[in-house]
Amino acid sequence: MDSDTLVRRYLLLGLGFDRLEDGFVDAFTGDPALRRQVENAPTPDPRELAATAAQLRTELPGSDLSAERAQFIDVHLRALECSGRKFAGADIGFVDEVQAYFDVRIEKGNEDDYSDAHRRMGEVLPGPGPLAQRVAEHRKLDEIPAARLNECVDAISSALRDRVRNVFPLPASETVEYEVVGDKPWSGFNYYLGDYRSKVAINSDLPQFMANLPRLIAHESYPGHHTEHCRKEAGLVGTGQLEQTLFLVNTPQCLMAEGLADLALEAIVGPDWGLWAQEIYADLGLAFDGATAQRLSAASGQLLGVRQDAALMLHDERRTEDDVAQFLQRWSLSTPERARQSLKFLSAPLWRAYTSTYVEGYRLLGGWLGEVPVGVERTDRFRRLLDEPLVPSSLR
Repeated sequence: MDSDTLVRRYLLLGLGFDRLEDGFVDAFTGDPALRRQVENAPTPDPRELAATAAQLRTELPGSDLSAERAQFIDVHLRALECSGRKFAGADIGFVDEVQAYFDVRIEKGNEDDYSDAHRRMGEVLPGPGPLAQRVAEHRKLDEIPAARLNECVDAISSALRDRVRNVFPLPASETVEYEVVGDKPWSGFNYYLGDYRSKVAINSDLPQFMANLPRLIAHESYPGHHTEHCRKEAGLVGTGQLEQTLFLVNTPQCLMAEGLADLALEAIVGPDWGLWAQEIYADLGLAFDGATAQRLSAASGQLLGVRQDAALMLHDERRTEDDVAQFLQRWSLSTPERARQSLKFLSAPLWRAYTSTYVEGYRLLGGWLGEVPVGVERTDRFRRLLDEPLVPSSLR
């Protein structure tokens, strides 16, 4: 089968999943006729979608695709085959499901690491009372007044955009529009619209904090999701790799994208991101202790696996939501409200496995970037993440 035909069938297959679950297609910037063809067809049978994915995998070796493109499409077809089977009601173990989706094998973390993180956080926030109380009091002081959120978003976004354009050039026409929304299971979301445009939604159900906002904007926009979409559209799609016009939930590209986005702030600003943000907030008349924010972020890094452990408890060990909420409150030091918000994400059928993209993506991509020293070499590696169709097994 020639590559154009195979890629077209892959695109139609992926678009078909959006008929089963709205939102499965995160972004599609390809031929609108393909989307219309899928929308005008009968609702697909998930078993047939799974069979099509399996069949296309057998036809990949005979295509004229490059090895890199074939590998990219192969691991995504494997993910789609698993999704088709799940939609059809197949009983697939949670760990196997995550592996099929994201090309990684997960396991529970070590609570000794979480205890050590608490000890280190306690050194950053000394004082009487339980650590959870001290963290909550610190976060309360760090909360952005709702009336100031939009100007803080604009200021952080503008400063990051200027830095990104100097290091990772973007098309002159690229834009990001921000909006505040509610009743969502996530804190922020990038809707890539194509033609170098994104809409970034920020969840108003939860307070936004000065320490977290730079990371959120870097993650969703500069040099995270928006930047990656723009550069891949200009580079890969512009040279005929049309499989890159489709971005699907529960596939390896999600793990790569979330890992990249979670590393984006340090990649563009560096380890002193807190001091950098402190100057921006000062210009807005807001007091922010950037040095403490940096130290607290570093100390809490060992809590990365808590969310994934919660997902394993919920879906692999079949623990109750109350048990999982208590686990999240204990180890992530979150309020009951934030723990329940996390549970909404972990329980949503489309997103239940997605937490692993943040945990394993950060570990895998962070380790790969960390193999080279800070400076030109690491910037070049981050540029590869933005520009190339890499998958987890590529980095391993």
